Amino acid sequence: MLNRYCDGHSRRSFLQVGLGGAAGLGLVPLLRATANEDSNQPAARAKRCLLIWMDGGPSHHESFDPKTDAPVEIRGEFKPTATNVPGTQICELLPKISQVMNLVTVIRSVAHRDPGHGGGNHYLTTGSPTPVPIGCGDSASFHPSLGSFIAKERGAAAGLPAYVQFALPSALRSGGPNFLGSKYAPFLIANNPNNPDFQLPDVTLPPGIAEGRAQSRAALRKSLDTLERFGDEAAADPARGLDNFHEQAQRLVTSSLTKQAFDINRESDQTRDAYGRTMVGQQCLLARRLVEAGVPFVTVQHAGWDHHTNIFKYLKDRWLPTFDVAFSALLRDMEERGLLEDTLVLALGEFGRTPKINKDSGRDHWPGAMSIVAAGAGVPRGCVIGATDKQGAAPSERPLKVEDFFCSIYTKLGIDPHKELLTSEGRPVPIVNGGQPIDELF
Repeated sequence: MLNRYCDGHSRRSFLQVGLGGAAGLGLVPLLRATANEDSNQPAARAKRCLLIWMDGGPSHHESFDPKTDAPVEIRGEFKPTATNVPGTQICELLPKISQVMNLVTVIRSVAHRDPGHGGGNHYLTTGSPTPVPIGCGDSASFHPSLGSFIAKERGAAAGLPAYVQFALPSALRSGGPNFLGSKYAPFLIANNPNNPDFQLPDVTLPPGIAEGRAQSRAALRKSLDTLERFGDEAAADPARGLDNFHEQAQRLVTSSLTKQAFDINRESDQTRDAYGRTMVGQQCLLARRLVEAGVPFVTVQHAGWDHHTNIFKYLKDRWLPTFDVAFSALLRDMEERGLLEDTLVLALGEFGRTPKINKDSGRDHWPGAMSIVAAGAGVPRGCVIGATDKQGAAPSERPLKVEDFFCSIYTKLGIDPHKELLTSEGRPVPIVNGGQPIDELF
């Protein structure tokens, strides 16, 4: 069954406007990025970043910010549980995560004002608000994603991608490079690593684009326009651009380093079982293999958190248990392997959910409060930053902006968050427009 947001947008196709420059091409639109280190930047504690994207907007009440003393129409059906950090409680359906809370920091006081999936997705994957009206202006209107900026600034070793995104069930709306150009697009993996026959796929083009190659350049450019803005070579000559991307991606998937990193069958059955034989569990395991091999940025998708109806049933039956097993195993495994020393691990979605349960036993979109989990790369362990009010409606302590969070990520990676880059039109655009690093994360 295809996942579909409550706003009616299907997630079945790679042709998502948010990938701005590369969606829809699977493994094709990826060039190996080269490092662009600035010696004046802070020393990087994080060498890599692993993002678990909880697509749809997870409820903070039913995860990392339970409201024990609130009325039942606010606190919901689940009880809090103690963790291995004295005084910190999380949802009772996260028992395994409760035993690794000493490895993470929970940020409870980030808030923004965009209640839409598209806008919230853009904001929390790029660090920049969505332009209004959507689609206006030049290619700077939509911001490049966190992964694409890191691919540009940090690069990757020869034979490995700089940015991998699991496109399950499809590519992220705003996970692409936009004006940075398609060489900083994600290496998209559309195969479920939990399938017995999972392997690194051949380089292929989607049928609509493949057919377009036989058309005129004008017709092909029109096809590529559905991907928003393709950038660099393709903007000048889309047919030649596709050929170049295809050739480069072909070299990448035939690399022995890439093949070895993606060979999940090298893991023991015991390890695979520990992560959970689920799509998100095996994504997390494969993501660990990738960052261990040296890939600078990996996005895991755990989609389906948009619960406007029957939220307690869905969370109990599937979403919380699978996340609990996968995320706890990932943290334990990375800690045992020493990977948390220099890998930043993040788990978040586009917003939280409404404090009050609606008439359909669900929670609606709520950007006024959300929880973000961070671990590794010097992030303090066993901490909670900020707090929300008694209803979980708004920050009551240490209110933080999305920009503050993104400044923290880039600073951890040794990247100046206010560095300016030029759009294809020559306009200077800062990586993050405002904000300051969150001191408590350092």
